[in-house]
Amino acid sequence: MLIKVFILFLGGMALIGLIGKWLFPGAINRAISKRAVLAKPSRCRDCGRYLIGKGGCDCGKKG
Repeated sequence: MLIKVFILFLGGMALIGLIGKWLFPGAINRAISKRAVLAKPSRCRDCGRYLIGKGGCDCGKKG
Protein backbone atom coordinates (compact mmCIF):
# COMPACT_ATOMS: atom_id res chain seq x y z
CA MET A 1 0.00 0.00 0.00
CA LEU A 2 2.82 2.40 0.89
CA ILE A 3 4.57 1.75 -2.43
CA LYS A 4 1.38 2.63 -4.35
CA VAL A 5 1.08 5.93 -2.47
CA PHE A 6 4.74 6.69 -3.16
CA ILE A 7 4.39 5.93 -6.89
CA LEU A 8 1.23 8.05 -7.12
CA PHE A 9 2.99 10.92 -5.36
CA LEU A 10 5.95 10.77 -7.74
CA GLY A 11 3.63 10.57 -10.74
CA GLY A 12 1.67 13.58 -9.50
CA MET A 13 4.86 15.59 -9.02
CA ALA A 14 6.02 14.66 -12.52
CA LEU A 15 2.65 15.72 -13.92
CA ILE A 16 2.85 19.08 -12.13
CA GLY A 17 6.37 19.55 -13.51
CA LEU A 18 5.26 18.78 -17.06
CA ILE A 19 2.33 21.19 -16.80
CA GLY A 20 4.62 23.91 -15.44
CA LYS A 21 7.12 23.36 -18.22
CA TRP A 22 4.31 23.53 -20.78
CA LEU A 23 2.87 26.76 -19.34
CA PHE A 24 6.21 28.53 -18.78
CA PRO A 25 8.69 27.02 -21.26
CA GLY A 26 11.51 29.57 -20.88
CA ALA A 27 11.21 30.43 -17.19
CA ILE A 28 14.15 28.30 -16.07
CA ASN A 29 16.50 29.65 -18.74
CA ARG A 30 15.56 33.26 -17.89
CA ALA A 31 16.14 32.66 -14.18
CA ILE A 32 19.57 31.16 -14.80
CA SER A 33 20.65 33.97 -17.12
CA LYS A 34 19.48 36.66 -14.64
CA ARG A 35 21.37 34.96 -11.84
CA ALA A 36 24.54 34.80 -13.94
CA VAL A 37 24.35 38.52 -14.73
CA LEU A 38 23.65 39.57 -11.13
CA ALA A 39 26.34 37.36 -9.59
CA LYS A 40 29.30 39.28 -11.06
CA PRO A 41 31.98 39.46 -8.34
CA SER A 42 33.33 42.84 -7.27
CA ARG A 43 36.97 43.71 -7.87
CA CYS A 44 39.39 46.29 -6.53
CA ARG A 45 39.58 49.35 -8.78
CA ASP A 46 43.34 49.74 -8.27
CA CYS A 47 44.88 46.26 -8.37
CA GLY A 48 42.04 44.20 -9.88
CA ARG A 49 41.90 41.51 -7.18
CA TYR A 50 38.54 40.12 -6.11
CA LEU A 51 36.99 41.68 -3.01
CA ILE A 52 35.75 39.26 -0.36
CA GLY A 53 33.45 40.56 2.35
CA LYS A 54 32.76 44.18 3.22
CA GLY A 55 36.34 45.16 3.98
CA GLY A 56 38.63 46.86 1.52
CA CYS A 57 41.39 45.38 -0.56
CA ASP A 58 44.71 44.16 0.89
CA CYS A 59 46.69 46.35 -1.51
CA GLY A 60 46.35 49.21 0.99
CA LYS A 61 44.53 51.55 -1.35
CA LYS A 62 40.85 52.31 -1.10
CA GLY A 63 39.32 49.83 -3.53
